[in-house]
Amino acid sequence: MTVSSVHVASRCLRWGARAALACALSACALVHDDSKAPAPVEADQIRLASDIQFAQGDWPADTWWKAYADPQLDTLVERALASSPSILIARTRVSQAQSDIDLVRAGTNLQVAALGAIDRQRVSSNGFLGPYSGEQPLIGATGPWYTEGIVGLGASLNVDIWGKQRAQVQAAMGVRNARLAELAAVQLELSTDVAQIYYGIQTTYELIDLLQRLEGEAAFSVEAHAARAGRGLEPKTQTELARAQLLATQRQIVAAQARVKQLRESLRALLGVGPDDLPEIRPVPLPLPQATLPPTLSYELLARRPDLQAMRWYVQSSFSRIDAAKAAFYPSFDIKAFFGVNALHLSDLFTHASQQINLIPGLYLPIFEGGRLNANLSGARNASNALIEQYNETVLDAVRDVAVTASRLQDLGDETNLQTQKIEAVSFAEASAQAQYQRGVASRLAVTDARQAVLLERIALLDINARSLSQDIALTKSLGGGYRSGSASTLSGRP
Repeated sequence: MTVSSVHVASRCLRWGARAALACALSACALVHDDSKAPAPVEADQIRLASDIQFAQGDWPADTWWKAYADPQLDTLVERALASSPSILIARTRVSQAQSDIDLVRAGTNLQVAALGAIDRQRVSSNGFLGPYSGEQPLIGATGPWYTEGIVGLGASLNVDIWGKQRAQVQAAMGVRNARLAELAAVQLELSTDVAQIYYGIQTTYELIDLLQRLEGEAAFSVEAHAARAGRGLEPKTQTELARAQLLATQRQIVAAQARVKQLRESLRALLGVGPDDLPEIRPVPLPLPQATLPPTLSYELLARRPDLQAMRWYVQSSFSRIDAAKAAFYPSFDIKAFFGVNALHLSDLFTHASQQINLIPGLYLPIFEGGRLNANLSGARNASNALIEQYNETVLDAVRDVAVTASRLQDLGDETNLQTQKIEAVSFAEASAQAQYQRGVASRLAVTDARQAVLLERIALLDINARSLSQDIALTKSLGGGYRSGSASTLSGRP
């Protein structure tokens, strides 16, 4: 490159910078009306009603399921979090988002490519190289056929003056962060589903045990009524009613055993294991509910819920897309360069005279684009506004989930107390009938009837305890499990 060409290139750079600044001052006039973003949910809306009185405590721990002190549950949850198909899919989505960041970021760096080409051509007499179409030794023309060669390095660099490319990178990073939060949401969903199914199996085990005890009492009742009917002491109707009760109990046992099989298959699908790989689940007593409510929710709930954090990152990503759409109205500047050798004759290709250097600064300003840029900005803005409204709805739904689940758990606690008192009452009646039977003033059938009443009430209490445990797990899920975002939990940087 000659000294004069360097001066020309330098002057081009200065003129380009001045033109870019001048165009930037007028580029905003190209932007049509751009609506403002909706406001996010206020902190006052992220709280529970005053009539929800529940045990106060801390937020759930990271491994919240270990509070139940059940090694079988620990094994199942850890196995699910390691190899479940839904976990593998979520991790793949995170990797894909990271690849998107690398791809977008690569476009902001210096691009260099090696170039080598051979062009066998016939020169046109009427074209740009017309003088070379014939034999003219004075200018080195040996036409009309030439074998042109070019070898060198080409480079290009987009100068991100207005931050368009940076905004695109930020948008891709926002999606990656959202996918990470979605991975945490999948882990929370998976762990709570495993716990729900596991304790559904344990509840059914206990139900089968109570039903089998009830079946034994019902079988004795059928025999006793049949004996009394055989002696003419009562009509056969009582025998048939007792048999109907026995058959109903047996039907419940069959249904419960089928439910265990169904739950095991659901658990196997969650873990992604084969029919012979699911570990044996031994019966254990149901634990007591462990969940408590933190003193306040406020913005802490937003940081604790992975689904809310995922939505927040999608919104932040949409803000960056708006920035990129706005930057597209401003002039863009790039620099292209080439260094190598170029010659019409291959024999001259690698000579000093064949060296070629190109330095091409370029400035591009959209003037007439048919409304494309405004349509792109409007689309980015509308998509962002929709995400903000969806985020607000998700926040309110999260508060509602906590409130409804805590309220149900509180009501189930009251039901448990009442049902326990009822069992104490019927147990007193059973003990009284047993005492009378031992003194010979009551029949064994009376004891059987009283014992059946106790078993039925215990089955009702089991149902309440199972629902309480289910709501306990649901409350842990609605509080975000052990998730805690390491970044700000509120929306920021709204363009």
